[in-house]
Amino acid sequence: YAYFGDALVVWLSLVIMIMTMILPLGSAFPNPHPLARRGTPIAQSRTPVYQNPILKMSATGFIGIGIMGEGMAARLLSQGVAGSPENPLVIWNRTGSKCEALKEQFPDKTVIIKPTAREVVEACGVTYSILSTPEASKIVFEGDDGVLAGVGAGKSIVDCATLAEADMQRMDAAVRAKGGRFLEAPVSGSKGPAATGALIFLCAGSEDVFDEIKDSGLAAMGKASHFFQTQVGYGTRAKLVVNSLMGTMLAAFGEGLALSESVGLDPSKMIEVIGQGAIQSPMYNLKGPKMIVKDHAPNFPLKHAHKDMELACAMAKTAGVEYSVMEQAEKLFRAAREDEDLKVADEDFSAVYEKIHKESTNEFSKKRRLE
Repeated sequence: YAYFGDALVVWLSLVIMIMTMILPLGSAFPNPHPLARRGTPIAQSRTPVYQNPILKMSATGFIGIGIMGEGMAARLLSQGVAGSPENPLVIWNRTGSKCEALKEQFPDKTVIIKPTAREVVEACGVTYSILSTPEASKIVFEGDDGVLAGVGAGKSIVDCATLAEADMQRMDAAVRAKGGRFLEAPVSGSKGPAATGALIFLCAGSEDVFDEIKDSGLAAMGKASHFFQTQVGYGTRAKLVVNSLMGTMLAAFGEGLALSESVGLDPSKMIEVIGQGAIQSPMYNLKGPKMIVKDHAPNFPLKHAHKDMELACAMAKTAGVEYSVMEQAEKLFRAAREDEDLKVADEDFSAVYEKIHKESTNEFSKKRRLE
C-alpha cells in the first residue's frame, strides 16, 4: 500500500507540473469573440472569428421629425443611444427644416441628414419611423425613395405610428419579403411624454428586434415597453383601445366641466375636486386648466385623436363588441374636426371642449363663444 501511495503522489505532481507549463501558453491565444457568428471576420481578432452582419450597422435611423418624432429622436441623442461618430443618428423628414433644427439643437452630436427615407434605411441597422397619418405613412413607405426601397437583409424597421391593423401587416409582409425584420411599436403618449422619455411602446412582430432595442432605444424614449405577440397587429389593437378610451374620457370630462361652469361652479375648484377622488386622472389635471382659458396648443392634434377613435370603432364593429359610449364620443370628435367655424382640427384634442360649448344653449356657453 505504501508503494501505491507513493506512486500516486508522484503521478499527481507530474500532472500539476504539466498543467502549470501549459496554461500560460494558452493565454497567448485569444478567446473566441463573444459576438462570433457566421459572417465577416473581425479585424482585431488574431483568429478567424466572425460577427453577425447586423451588428456591423451601428448607425441608428429616424424617419419623421414631427410633433412626436422630434422629441423621440432628441431622446436617442440626449441619452447617448445614438449621435456618436461610431453610431450617428441618421434622419429624414418631409419638411427638411425640422431635421436642420434638430441637428442645431445638438451641435456636439453626430447627426446626418439624408435626402430620402431610402438612404436612411440603407445606412442603418435599425430605423425608427413615426409619420402622422396613414396616408403619409403609405407614401413614405412605398415611394421610389421610400423606406421599403432601402430594406434588405440585416435591416430592421420599427414603426411607431398609429395606423390600421391591415396597414401594419402589409408593411410587415413587405419588409420580411426583402429579408428585413419588422417591429410594430405604436406609442401611447403625446408631445410632452415624447420629449421627456415617458412614452409607452405597444409592440408586436419581431421579438428579436424588440429584445435588441428594449433596453436601449425604447428605454431612452419611453418609460415602459410591452410585447404582445409575434403576429403584427396586436400592438395596433392595444393602441386603439387606449386612445379610444382616452378620447372618450376627455369628452366626458369636457361635458362635466362645461356643466360646472354653466351652473355657476368654479371650474378650477371642480378640477381640484375631481383630482382628489377615485375618478382622478393626470389628463384631467393637465388639460383642464388649459381648457378653461381656451389654450389648445397641440400636443396631440384633434384630427389624429379622431382618426384613432374612428379606427377603434371599426375594430369594435368587426369584433362584434357593443361600443356605443365610445361611438358617441367619436361622433363628437368628428363634429369638432369638421366644424368650419371652429377650425380646431389642428388644435389639441382638448379643443373638443369648444364644440361642447358651441352645442350648448345656456347663457354661459353663449357668452363664452363671444369672448
